[in-house]
Amino acid sequence: MDDIIVDFIEKPELENAVLIEGLPGVGNVGKLAVEHLIDEIDAEKFAEIHSLHFPPQVLVDEDGLSKLVNNRMYYKKGVGLDDIDLVFLTGDYQGMTPQGQYQLTDRILSISKELGVETVFSLGGYSHGDIVDKPEVLGAATTSEKIEEMKQLGVKFSEEHPSSGIIGASGLLLGLGDKLYDMTGICLMGETSGYFVDPGAARAVLKKLMKYLGEEISYEKLDEKAEEVEELTSKVKDMGGMQQQEAGGEDLSYIG
Repeated sequence: MDDIIVDFIEKPELENAVLIEGLPGVGNVGKLAVEHLIDEIDAEKFAEIHSLHFPPQVLVDEDGLSKLVNNRMYYKKGVGLDDIDLVFLTGDYQGMTPQGQYQLTDRILSISKELGVETVFSLGGYSHGDIVDKPEVLGAATTSEKIEEMKQLGVKFSEEHPSSGIIGASGLLLGLGDKLYDMTGICLMGETSGYFVDPGAARAVLKKLMKYLGEEISYEKLDEKAEEVEELTSKVKDMGGMQQQEAGGEDLSYIG
């Protein structure tokens, strides 16, 4: 078996396309956002990616059917006010090793370049370390022009955030895309506690992206998921308050 196998269902013909990545990560923010957008605009799957760099695992659905873990690529033509062609990347896992991360990212960028992708958006979460009621969206970009453009949409740029850099596919897509493929890159990160799957942060990131694309979508399904998570976090907050009382007033507001 090759390190990376790409099975094409079709090869779409696109122009000046934008790649939007959302793989599992902090709060699953990027994955939630991209999969919600794929559903909302009825994007079509055109490729599946299998790799030795993914965990040795199959996923089993509620009917008992199994499938090998993979990444998936979708496309949609003519989105938004400017009829932008979009390519999406999502999946079950990122690469398990640094070498795997580099090789998978390079293959994704190579495929995207052949399809005419010129701009990359990577979507993810920024771990705030505490429960965030109204998440802001933090950004990074490969050009000062894109930084100014994103600021106009309300994306926050700061020397302090993210102070440790951007790890994994979300970072490498920007770095390798800029260095090897002459692609402009933007990363949008929704503030999240990092302790839960966070549909609220995914919604915040999507709203900034939709402003950029000039596209309107429904957030109803994300809002329903956010309500479920909010119920869970409320219970955690209540438990934290009880623990604080039992500890004689010691501050235990953080989640260990």
